[in-house]
Amino acid sequence: MGKSTEYLEQRFGLNGRTVVITGGAGVLAGAMAEALLRAGAHVSLWGRHPDSLAEAAERAGRAADAADRLDWVLADAQSEDSMAEALRASAARLGVIDVLINAVGGNRGKTAFLETDLALFEEVLKLNLVAGFMVPTKVLCRHWIERKTRGSIINMASMSSYVPLSGVWAYDAAKAAVLNLTMAAAKEFAPHGIRVNAVAPGFFLGKQNKALLVDEKTGQLTQRGHDIISRTPFARFGDPDDLSGAVVFLASNKASGFVTGTCIPVDGGFLVDCV
Repeated sequence: MGKSTEYLEQRFGLNGRTVVITGGAGVLAGAMAEALLRAGAHVSLWGRHPDSLAEAAERAGRAADAADRLDWVLADAQSEDSMAEALRASAARLGVIDVLINAVGGNRGKTAFLETDLALFEEVLKLNLVAGFMVPTKVLCRHWIERKTRGSIINMASMSSYVPLSGVWAYDAAKAAVLNLTMAAAKEFAPHGIRVNAVAPGFFLGKQNKALLVDEKTGQLTQRGHDIISRTPFARFGDPDDLSGAVVFLASNKASGFVTGTCIPVDGGFLVDCV
């Protein structure tokens, strides 16, 4: 091993570290899992749907040639009891949990403000803020503080954490809150050596938003898809692998051990587009 390779391994390698990813069956979660496995980590995917989880785990394990360092656990991120049980299961199989990636989230359509269904509004808030941040963070941080573990949390923020996207009122509110509470939690848990950061993906094609951005019949961009690409200086949607570097960086204590309370946009320049 050359000196440069050895340095990169020491700085960014994740050998001996275990990462939990909630919402583990998602497209972005799968890409992050593969990257973390390639960096040497053990990974546990948590989610509610066994078939999807098993498929995601199989794909990531095969791609990284690391199926022996990967497992999946059924868990409901809106339930503290379920999160605590999943934590016990993953710790028993993989050892000390070092990193939590809060990847639960999604949206439920687009409406004018006055047509907002408040029951659906609350559902999306709970999905992205309660399940997507509050419950897993509470359970893992309590666990880490009791055991004096210097953990790391990576939250999934969004472009709408910074600027509202039209017609997705609950998603806007929840993702703005995720960014706000990432900063607040970073200060709260810093005395315990726990880091709390976020990544803010730009527009990636996933299960939740594909129909909004690409016409399913023609394969062409919808008007919303055109609008987004026209506002993205790199003129494309993100590829799931584009998140890998930021996630590995934030998961490594050697690379980002003095980084907390920040959010890294991975957006192809969407936030800096100007006239």
